[in-house]
Amino acid sequence: MKRRFIYFLVATSLVTAGCSSDFLDPVRNTNVITSEDIANNVDVNPALVEGSLNGIGSLLIEPAGITGTRHYDLGQKGVDIWLDILSGDMALSANSYGWYQNTANLVATVDFSREENSIIWRFYYKVINLSNNVINSFGGNDAEPTTAQARQLLGQAKAYRAYAYFYLAQIFQRAYDPAQPILPYNDGEVTVAAKVPASQIYDLIESDLLHAIDLLDGFVPASKQQINQNIAKGLLAYTYAAMGNYPDAKILSDEIVDSGAYSLTTTGQLAFPGVGSGFRDVNTPSWMWGYDITTEMGHQLLNWWGQVDYYTYSYQWAGDRKTIDTGLLALIPANDIRRTQFGTSGTTIRMPINKFFDEGRTAGGQQIVTTDYIFMRVDEFYLLSAEAAAKSGDEAGAKTRLKQFMANRLSGGAADADAYVDPLSGDDLKTAIYRQTRIEFWGEGKSYLALKRNQATVTRGTSHVFRAGQSFAYDIDEMSFQIPQVEMDNNPSITGQN
Repeated sequence: MKRRFIYFLVATSLVTAGCSSDFLDPVRNTNVITSEDIANNVDVNPALVEGSLNGIGSLLIEPAGITGTRHYDLGQKGVDIWLDILSGDMALSANSYGWYQNTANLVATVDFSREENSIIWRFYYKVINLSNNVINSFGGNDAEPTTAQARQLLGQAKAYRAYAYFYLAQIFQRAYDPAQPILPYNDGEVTVAAKVPASQIYDLIESDLLHAIDLLDGFVPASKQQINQNIAKGLLAYTYAAMGNYPDAKILSDEIVDSGAYSLTTTGQLAFPGVGSGFRDVNTPSWMWGYDITTEMGHQLLNWWGQVDYYTYSYQWAGDRKTIDTGLLALIPANDIRRTQFGTSGTTIRMPINKFFDEGRTAGGQQIVTTDYIFMRVDEFYLLSAEAAAKSGDEAGAKTRLKQFMANRLSGGAADADAYVDPLSGDDLKTAIYRQTRIEFWGEGKSYLALKRNQATVTRGTSHVFRAGQSFAYDIDEMSFQIPQVEMDNNPSITGQN
């Protein structure tokens, strides 16, 4: 891990270096590698920027990578917790340490001075800036490298930039409106400090991901940390769905499912004590994108697992308890294996003790974290395909995908899946797919995206410390974060919140 960060620092400094005072010394210093050298040689020696790309991946899982100290600054998985709480499906049911109270109480989302806003903003713009460094090293946005390795590196950088802009757009815009100015823009060549219309942000996301899909064709990554073509397709499917372009979202979702590269999460993997259960191993066949957390990384108290896993020594065990919303739990029928993912009594009631857990299953037992991070799995695209089909008028296609998905979740298998799906139509079918998305991906950071897509209203159950029983529409001020004070103070071109 240390070596990876050294590569990141060296490569980043190379990307940003330049010749100084050339006019004073007409003889070029050949011992200095300049940004021009990298741009001229990266196609034949892609390792010049590979360290920078690895640095982006490391930032996604780095504890306190933005603030250096704060215990909810956890990269992408830290954002996932904030979004799950905001969606209402993850309840803060005990608040001993206060890390999540300002999100759970919907204070951070209406107060631009709260640091949650700053962490999210700085995290994604850091990903964007690092991605721009890599992209510019290859010659800019229109670059077309000729070697396979160079194409793969550029494709991943384009996908990272699109991923960061997608999350910024989802988090800081209340509802999709292509004409509304929402974010500053920086594609490495053009920088606009003022907020540009959402259409300009989404155009860049789409362009980056289409280019990434082309560049990553045939790429077989060495690990699931690296972005491959299917991950880029998945990000684009989410983007199209957020824009209301459901036909294209379905095409991409089906391509991922039908590729045969991944298999649905099995019944045994869904809940303890099933074989392979625990959602903790990046090698699980349904996982598309994730990160292998190893002992050498030294992840301890500051870690996503510590925030959600009762069996890891940290906040979930000690008293900042995140549980499933009582209303959502009530929607899971008794014959659904996913109901058993959650505790039923005592201290661990409604905790995900049988979905996310350290293998040792000792309360507060895992101190050096080695359980892995999940970012994306194929199950998402069975349900996104079903959602997109239903919203495009293809109810038969939606039902087919939903039946495939439900067959190993219900105790009666395909027969129970047929009985559940066959009577559904119209809004009932759409509601069922949305419900299954909320149940399936509890704790994985996907519910907020689905809330926005479905223009839903969430009513909090009795398990919430804050705002229990209250209802919140997807597009009210409390349900999106604020452009942070640090940006408003230092960027005079930005005016007004969304």
